[in-house]
Amino acid sequence: MTLSLPIDHILPDVVAQLRQSGRLVLQAPPGAGKTTRVPLALLDAGVTSGRIIMLEPRRLATRAAAERMAETRGEPVGATIGYRMRGASKVSKSTRVEVVTEGILTRMIQAQPDLPGVGAIIFDEFHERSLNADLGLALALDVANALREDLILVAMSATLDAAPIASLMAAPILTSEGRSYEVASRWLPKPVPKTARLERAVADLTLQALAENDGSALVFLPGEGEIRRTEAALRPHLPPDTVLRPLFGAMSFKDQRAAIAPVTSGRKVVLATAIAETSLTIEDIRIVVDAGRARRAEFNPSSGMSRLITTRVTRAEATQRAGRAGRVAPGVCYKLWTRGEDGALASHPPAEIEVGDLTGLALELAIWGSAPDQMQFVTPPHAGRLEEAQSVLKMLGALDKNGRITLHGTALAALPLHPRLAHMVTKGGHDAPLLAALLSERDILRNAPLDLSLRVSAAKTPAQFQSQHGWEPDRPALSRIREEAKKLASKTNGTGPNQPSVLAALAYPDRVGARRAGEAPRYVLSGGKGAIMPEGDPLASARLIVATDLDGDPREARIRQAVALSQTELRETFPDQIAWHDLCIWSRREGRVLARQQEKFGAVVLEDRVWHDAPAEDIARAMLEGVRQLGFLPNAKAQRFMARTRLMQGTDPAFPDYSEPHLMETLEDWLLPHLTGVKSGADWKRFDITPALKARLNWDQAQALERTVPGQFKTPLGRQVPIEYDGAQPRIALRLQEVFGVTRHPTVAGTPVQLTLLSPAQRPVQVTEDLPGFWASSYADVRKDMRGRYPKHPWPEDPTQADPTLRAKPRK
Repeated sequence: MTLSLPIDHILPDVVAQLRQSGRLVLQAPPGAGKTTRVPLALLDAGVTSGRIIMLEPRRLATRAAAERMAETRGEPVGATIGYRMRGASKVSKSTRVEVVTEGILTRMIQAQPDLPGVGAIIFDEFHERSLNADLGLALALDVANALREDLILVAMSATLDAAPIASLMAAPILTSEGRSYEVASRWLPKPVPKTARLERAVADLTLQALAENDGSALVFLPGEGEIRRTEAALRPHLPPDTVLRPLFGAMSFKDQRAAIAPVTSGRKVVLATAIAETSLTIEDIRIVVDAGRARRAEFNPSSGMSRLITTRVTRAEATQRAGRAGRVAPGVCYKLWTRGEDGALASHPPAEIEVGDLTGLALELAIWGSAPDQMQFVTPPHAGRLEEAQSVLKMLGALDKNGRITLHGTALAALPLHPRLAHMVTKGGHDAPLLAALLSERDILRNAPLDLSLRVSAAKTPAQFQSQHGWEPDRPALSRIREEAKKLASKTNGTGPNQPSVLAALAYPDRVGARRAGEAPRYVLSGGKGAIMPEGDPLASARLIVATDLDGDPREARIRQAVALSQTELRETFPDQIAWHDLCIWSRREGRVLARQQEKFGAVVLEDRVWHDAPAEDIARAMLEGVRQLGFLPNAKAQRFMARTRLMQGTDPAFPDYSEPHLMETLEDWLLPHLTGVKSGADWKRFDITPALKARLNWDQAQALERTVPGQFKTPLGRQVPIEYDGAQPRIALRLQEVFGVTRHPTVAGTPVQLTLLSPAQRPVQVTEDLPGFWASSYADVRKDMRGRYPKHPWPEDPTQADPTLRAKPRK
């Protein structure tokens, strides 16, 4: 008798809808049975005569779903129900439902775009929004719209934000509200202290959950490292009848099956990563313990690197995890956070297309031959990051200069590797597959020096390596590496280089690093980024390295793994990419223009010498950057001229803009022709900028400026006195006797000139902006005081009728 599942009541509607429109978005909570029931419902109803392809996000779920459906039909896997994934498959000519990992669909469509023999594609657990799932749906929609109107498309999820997907697919939404069994939630009474270790807190919560409930437990942790440490913390405290099982993606299928298989007696505790979140039923689980952490790959566009980050779980992920406890009986979920913290969780995790490395996606789009904006993506890839990914592919020779796929690019896409590592395998020798597997796996030498060569030696001869160096390689990881290397061995011609340094440079030509000057082991990478190595590491003295693992810090990445590279190896590997460059640059450190001739590989300088005959214009252009750094440094004469132009612009808005921001923005237009001979900060400080400023004016503008805002005031005696323009208004200082007879106050651009009237001893006696008013009022008092002090100088009663003079009275 077949077990009834909550999804069953909606299956007739699913079949009817697909007969009508051929498209559907199906929502059903965890444990509803959609993964195993929907494909069989389509098969039994004869909705399509073609094969039904169902995508799963993980290899374990792919195999488990196929086995469960085959068991339901009383058949072996590989008959009506089969599966396919990289490196393993069980299908036959009679297979009608094929469960595949997500990348398999991409390969199928790229090989045969019309998908002969395929009638339906089901995207299971689409809420996980992997790059392969998003790409697969975009490709499938392209195929359905252009080549296969009869192709049935279904997207299924427990926690999907369905509206955008349904709109994209032009599909209706069906929702199954049923749940297998209720799952009670238990939150912490208070937050976990920030100083507490995650593994210890999870172990304590797990022991509490086991003590308070019957049944086995599924514990969610972010990664293998946390699983191993929690395992060590739990094992001494579990009763003898309790089995402890780890479950993560890098394990063998045998060990994974042991983790999900029911125990014959006693209880078990499964310590799992997100691999157990979806599409799996671990039958004897009644308890879920959620550590509240998820690990995601995040691409940093500023560094061009991806790194794994550990973040808070989202509400959608927490819902999925809790649902694992209610698959076959009522259950309980213990959460390592408080009820108050629950409200602060994000609703859904970011789609991988938003945060992941887009290099593989860019390669697949190039093979498909459509621009991203021509594809129906749920979330379109960011244009700038996609362009960066295309730059990487051009660097590897996978795309030509116009962005079209090359034969080499097609070959890279056929390999189950990141394009960088695929390039290394196709160009390298017989050791390349081993290195590709090493670089794809977690570090097999924890706490050892950074040298990649040590890892290669450990992978080749682990026993000998351990006896020589004392470090024991990670045996499970090493086993996976060797198995993967065997699968890749047929993909290389074996005639290329085998040195780890050269192979690494092939994969990471933008991460060849040259040591900077100074004591600290800082490196400039060929791609232009900076990186730093731990000072005590043996590699820290190497002049050239290839950084194969960095932490992705956008300012200066920390090197976590690297290998030394000789200059000879670099020259032999990239002979066409090393060239001499003439350059004039402004050095912030030295405060001057450097004229150099450099032999470079990317940003890495191999040889450097003085460029003795650098053109004056090149030096001047470099000096412009120095001016931007040092800022505007006008002398007094230039400041006076700029003040005049500001007054002029107040009367004539069409007059050229002499504001400092505008002048700095347009340096190349007006300053460059005048910078000949200026090469340093000291030169710039001495440089008189006034001629360059005046040269911005044509003849008419210069004349207008001189008329309206003159640089000098002509006294009645014909003497030219400079007008100061360094304040709010123009001002001059001159002897009082020199303005005798002046009855109109001087102005500039309609603004009164501030007059400082001086005594014969050149001391100020009056400051005025109204000379006629001064003559009529204060002058009499000044005359009384000054006549006694300076009797030899004229002090007429009516200065408006006196002649201007700078002479003393003649002797009698």
